[in-house]
Amino acid sequence: MRSLRGRPPTRRKGRFTAADLAALTEAKTLRIRAGERHRFVGIWVVVVEGRVFVRSWSLKPRSWWRSFLVWSVGAIQVAGHTVPVRAVRTRSDRLNDVVSRAYLEKYGTGALARYARDLGSPKSRATTTELVPL
Repeated sequence: MRSLRGRPPTRRKGRFTAADLAALTEAKTLRIRAGERHRFVGIWVVVVEGRVFVRSWSLKPRSWWRSFLVWSVGAIQVAGHTVPVRAVRTRSDRLNDVVSRAYLEKYGTGALARYARDLGSPKSRATTTELVPL
């Protein structure tokens, strides 16, 4: 949802709007850019407890996740606008378990199930990242 002046809806610092959370919950992919030089790429996203989480399936040196390790800031595209974000690594076992379940619930059917299970592997769990709006 955009405002009358073409700007994205107002959000409180560190929180996504309800409209953004709803769009992210429904979206199968999220367009994300780490830093300023990285291009926008599509990845899977889950919303857990009103917070936005992503995981990397690939740990290639030039991946979006590795870029976030260097810059920690970037942007996502949601509901027709770009939101600057900060990436915060998640180490909580409880949150990692909940995020794993959320990936399985959202992507765990049909041809996607194999990849959803892979995102629950120790390698991918170690990349669990919360996206916090700036």
